[in-house]
Amino acid sequence: MKSAVIVFPGSNCDRDMAEALRLVTGRVPLMVWHRETGLPGGLDLIAVPGGFSYGDYLRSGAMAAQSPVMRAVKNAADRGTMVLGVCNGFQVLTEARLLPGALMRNAGIRFVCRDVALRVENSQSAFTARYDAGEEIVVPVAHHDGNYQADSETLDRLEGEGRIAFRYVGEVNGSARRIAGILNEGGNVLGMMPHPERAVEAAHGLDDGRRLFEGLLEAVGQPA
Repeated sequence: MKSAVIVFPGSNCDRDMAEALRLVTGRVPLMVWHRETGLPGGLDLIAVPGGFSYGDYLRSGAMAAQSPVMRAVKNAADRGTMVLGVCNGFQVLTEARLLPGALMRNAGIRFVCRDVALRVENSQSAFTARYDAGEEIVVPVAHHDGNYQADSETLDRLEGEGRIAFRYVGEVNGSARRIAGILNEGGNVLGMMPHPERAVEAAHGLDDGRRLFEGLLEAVGQPA
């Protein structure tokens, strides 16, 4: 699987994402600087990592969404390339309108950093195919602006179309309907607030995130 990790000023989980992809796929991903106007050819996956792009100035992810490379990411997503946005990457994808809604300050205005339980809501996407619907997994979170919000019509549409990928089992940040991850209409773009790249091997103490990357491998015809 050929993958690329987008790097913005302030990204601090780009190496975590790259290492997770290397461990699971056996291939080192390409690192693409935000000022690039194009992407390498033949990509199967584009990862938009966590961190604090542009120091979270203006609004988390808002400035990064205007970076030159994001136009290429949008075009690739429109062609069906898989795009994974984690934490700040999720924020960037909503600001770039690749996903609906917005990520707001956590309830209580607190930074949340701990392992959390998630329920798999949709196991039919490339990202979630290695999980069972209704299964509970544990993945770390680390965010201050992870409170997913959207209007009622959008939330109802996400529910009705099966586009909620993961939901928090308990209260974490005040997110509307405890949403932890959503898919686009085509199912090839996933934004999630928890960090699957930090749960891919026993040394992490958790490995429930590994199956997300294994599902992507299978989607491109490679054995996991």
